[in-house]
This record gives sequence, structure tokens and C-alpha cells, in this order.
Amino acid sequence: MERLQSKIEGKGNGIKTVIVNLSSVAQSLARPPAYVIKYFGFELGAQTNTNPADDRWIINGAHDASKLQDYLDGFISKFVLCKKCKNPETEVNIKDGHIILDCKACGQQSVVDLRLKLSSFILKNQPKKGKKDKATKKAERRARKEAGANADEESQNGGSPGDSASDHADEAGEVELEANSDDELTRQINEGAREIEVEDAKEVQWSIDTSEEAIKARANDLPDDLKRALVIDDDEDGEGGSSDYDLFGKWILDTAVEKGGVDKLDNVEIYLKAQALGVEKKHRTLTVLAQTLFDENIVKQIEKRAGMIKKMITSERHEKAFLGGTERFVGKEKPELIPQVSAILLKYYENDLITEEVLKAWGSKASKKYVDIKTSKSVRKSAEKFMEWLNTAESDEEEESDEE
Repeated sequence: MERLQSKIEGKGNGIKTVIVNLSSVAQSLARPPAYVIKYFGFELGAQTNTNPADDRWIINGAHDASKLQDYLDGFISKFVLCKKCKNPETEVNIKDGHIILDCKACGQQSVVDLRLKLSSFILKNQPKKGKKDKATKKAERRARKEAGANADEESQNGGSPGDSASDHADEAGEVELEANSDDELTRQINEGAREIEVEDAKEVQWSIDTSEEAIKARANDLPDDLKRALVIDDDEDGEGGSSDYDLFGKWILDTAVEKGGVDKLDNVEIYLKAQALGVEKKHRTLTVLAQTLFDENIVKQIEKRAGMIKKMITSERHEKAFLGGTERFVGKEKPELIPQVSAILLKYYENDLITEEVLKAWGSKASKKYVDIKTSKSVRKSAEKFMEWLNTAESDEEEESDEE
């Protein structure tokens, strides 16, 4: 595999790094170029383009090729190498929400750590079988040409086309996961679930009264604000009755009171409760979480909850529901937090909870779905600083493209 080649273009706020041969490098690793460039973006804290029409892979800011090569070694260690034999001949498979590296050399199936930011990006951007986007097709054509030229050159110099620049990838300090193992949060959830099943089998006999009268009685016990929030999408199909969300929201609030604060609630305990109610995969569950998991210290609390929330956000619909719940939380329940909306959204973005596309769509138009239109406009007004930052890089790139 050839080493990365980059060139720095622009100046001032518009300075950027173009990776000239990313397509060829990604082809050598049998990974989409978007995975590699996005990984660089996460590691460098910089914006990137993940689907360029002209095969120009760009990272905002000035970055040396040697520095990018070091990060590439980390990518190879985490998302390419077999965890058992260290062979790079692996194929990415997505199964049951897990990223599996299927080694063609030794047959080992390694599980990628889902806590890594790129893992979430991969799960949300799975390539459709039989279809490839324009950028990937162009990248592959270009990579094949460059690979052929490099192979001829290496054969003349006595080198091997299979030589890799990732020999020191282990130095990145990555923690290996055994085959068929889960990420840490999933492992804890499974252990907790097993303990509950054993305990129930031994000594506990309990049930929930699901009669219409009992459901109405439990729903009436909820605070008015939460009660209104949880029935907001009742006209949508496929999500079950609102009572499950009522019970989930009330349980979080009651447990927080019992334990002396919402920060005392354990992520695994919360997930298991959602699982017991059968709502852990439902999009409206994210609306409940946004309104019950946080208090006035939300900006500091987001990172602690990010792993669990990320596990439950599996589509754009989930992301929009989470933003809607947040809008209601700060707009109605904690209006004193409205000035902090930009800081909240930045934390969501940094922890890869909400994608750039969903954030831009949300910020472009006020909505009365979760709050009244006046409050919605007020919340988005406070988000302007974040939205301006999010759009700056794209605007700079467009201006420079026009100049060229």
C-alpha cells in the first residue's frame, strides 16, 4: 500500500488539506474512501467531505501527510486488521447492529468497538447492496489505475505489492475484542439482563396490569408536560401505545428522585428498562430520553449518556425525535437553558449523536410539532451560532471552488 499524499490549499479560514491519493489507499484497504476521510475528521476534530463528485477528498485545516499517515495506521488497526492474525484481508459485515471483520486468511470474525465514533458513522451509512455512489465508483476506477502503475513500479524495484504501511498499527494502543464479543455497554446490558432473568426465575413473580383502566391511571400520574410530550406522535403507525412511553418516562423521573438526582441513574439500568417495556428500538423513546435524562447541567451530562443514546439512535427518524425532545425540554421545561442551545447541539455533534444533514435540516425551519411556533423560533435563534459554525466550512469550500 502506498503512503498518503496530501497538499494544502487556500489560506486563512479557508485553508484545507486535499488528500491526493485517498482513493487508491482506500482501495488497497478494501474500504470506502468515506470511512477513511471521516475517521480523519473525527480524530482531528475537523470537517470533511464524504461524497465528493470530483474525487477531491478534503479535510478543513492544514495537516501534514506524516500526521495523517499516523492516523491511517490507527484506522487500519481498528477497522481493517484481523484481531487474531493481524492480516488486513478482512471484509466488513453488518449484523444485528454490530460491525464484523470477517478475515479471509484465518476465518476469525472480529467485532469492532461500537464506542468508536466512526462505528456509528458506518452503521448509519451502510452501502446498499449492489449499488455504489458516484464518488465510490470514481474512486475505484482511479484506484485501479494507480494500483496498476504502482504494481509495475514495485515489481521493477523488487518490492511486493502486498507490503503495508500499517506494521506499527498496534502502537495506537487499541483494545482488542474477541470474536463474537459485544462492546462494553452491550456486554453490561446482556449481563444485567441475565441476572434479572435468573432472579425472576428463582424468587420474583410480578406483572404489569395492562387493562385500559390501569393504563389510564398510570398515564394520569405523569406531570402534564411529560404527558403531552409522550403522546405527540400517536398518529404514527408501528410504534405501540403511548402507555409504554408514559411508563418509561415516569420510571426515569421517579428513580431519579429516589436516587437523589438524574446523574445517579445507570445507563445499563435505563436501557434494560426500555428493553423490558419493548421500546428500546422505537424512535419516540428518544423523545422521552431527551426530556428526562438531563437537568440544568445538560451540557456536561451529554457525554456520559452518549454511548447509550448512540446505541438507541439507529435512523434519521430517531435523530429527529431526539432533537424534538430536546427542543421541548429547553423550550418548555427549562426555558432558562435556551441560551445554551448552541453548546448542547455542539455536544450532540461531537459525540456523533446527530448527523450534520439532520442538524442543518432542523435549523433551517421552525416547527410546531413539539412546541409552539414562537418557542421553536426562539430555540433555533439560540442555535444560530452553532449553525453558522457548521456551515462555515462548506461555504469556504464553495467560494474556493468558484475561484478555481
